[in-house]
Amino acid sequence: MGKKLGMAQLFDEKGNLVICTVIAAEPNVVTQIKTKDNDGYNAIQLGFDKIEAKDPRTVSRRTGRPREGLFQKTSIAPRRYLTESRVDSVDAFTVGQEVGVASFDQVSHVDVMSISKGKGYQGLMKKNNFAGGPASHGSSFHRHAGSTGQRSTPGRSLPGVPRASQMGKERKTVQNLRVVKVIPEDNLIIVEGAIPGATSALVFVSPAVKFTLAATPAA
Repeated sequence: MGKKLGMAQLFDEKGNLVICTVIAAEPNVVTQIKTKDNDGYNAIQLGFDKIEAKDPRTVSRRTGRPREGLFQKTSIAPRRYLTESRVDSVDAFTVGQEVGVASFDQVSHVDVMSISKGKGYQGLMKKNNFAGGPASHGSSFHRHAGSTGQRSTPGRSLPGVPRASQMGKERKTVQNLRVVKVIPEDNLIIVEGAIPGATSALVFVSPAVKFTLAATPAA
């Protein structure tokens, strides 16, 4: 887990300009280990974004009672976000262990998931990228949807027809983004291209699932 800091421009070894996104990822801490014997599957629970406040009571309110009990049990400073990652074996992990950006040193491509920017309630033109009608000569349908129903058969508007509705604020994943640079001392991962979400949005970074399959030529 990390936070989107914004866009940047870098030059590669050939002098080409590369448009990048900078992700700040302070070390994620292992807050819980789940095993196949106890939970039915192997996974580690990671915590991110340490909750800090001058008044300890503020930290307690921001954490919530159920999570506060978990952190008190493990003697880990409260984190704002928790997530699980499935693993084949949990032998290499311990509660309290930190997982930093250095684990992406040997990873060439990643998948990044986040919540896209919310655009509110939008019309058909913007939401569905409609072209619209002629903007002259009295066409009267410059930014209209056109016909959405039938006459007597079936006599109703079919479901799934594009309509004005909420746009954005959806879970989006961008796959196969090239890792341009990893800066462990500053807890930064720089990837090529854009990722969903606004500045400071929570993002989930994982090694690319399809990259090896896409890079392997067909037999």
